[in-house]
Amino acid sequence: MHAKRGERQHYRPIESGLCNSSKPLAITQALLELYPFDTLYIADLNAIQGKPAHIDEIALIRQHYPQLHIWLDAGFNNTRDLLPWSGLGVTPVIGSESLPDINAYQELINGGVAHHVLSLDFRGDQYQGPEALLNTPQVWPEHLIGMTLAHVGSNAGPDHARLQQLASMRHGKLYSAGGVRDIGDLQRLQQDGITGALVASALHSGQISSQDIARISQ
Repeated sequence: MHAKRGERQHYRPIESGLCNSSKPLAITQALLELYPFDTLYIADLNAIQGKPAHIDEIALIRQHYPQLHIWLDAGFNNTRDLLPWSGLGVTPVIGSESLPDINAYQELINGGVAHHVLSLDFRGDQYQGPEALLNTPQVWPEHLIGMTLAHVGSNAGPDHARLQQLASMRHGKLYSAGGVRDIGDLQRLQQDGITGALVASALHSGQISSQDIARISQ
C-alpha cells in the first residue's frame, strides 16, 4: 500500500515507477534491483488494524531473500502476537501507537523480544502511545525509529525538530521515518547524526536514484 500521512483509510495500492506490480514480492525485487539494501521495513497494515496478517506474503519474501533483514511492524502489543511470525526470522518493530501502556512493552521484552526495534509514533504534535514509554529512554532499545505519521508520503521533508529532540534523550541508533524527498534530506539527516531513514515514496517516484543512495552510503 502507498502510505499517505498515516491516514490508513485512504491508502491505495502502490503505483511504482520501479515495476508494474503492487505485489509485495515484486516491489521487494524492484527495490533490491535499484540498490542492494540489506534491510527492508514492512508495516503490515492489516495486522496493525487487527485484521488477518499478510504472513504468506512476507514468508514468500523471506523465501526469495533469506539474507535480507526484515523489520516488521504488525501491531505487536503482547507475546501472542509474535507467535505467527516466529519462524520467519523477522525483527519485530514495536510501535508505540499499538501499546496500551508501558507494561505491555516490558512484557514483550521480558517475553523474549530482546532484539527488536522501537518506533515512537507521532501524529502532528501528538505522541501516539504510553507517555511513560516516551519519558523513560533508559528502556529504549539500541534501534529507535522516530515516526512522524503526518509526514509519511507527504513530500514535506523529515521532522528534524522531533528527531533532534529524540536524539538528545538517548544514545543509540536513531532512524527517521516520514517525509524524505530527495538526496538533500538524506544528507541533512546524516549531518545531524541520524543513523538512517525509512524511505519509500522518493524511491518509487525516482526522486532518489541508485547513485544518490551509493553517494550517501559511502
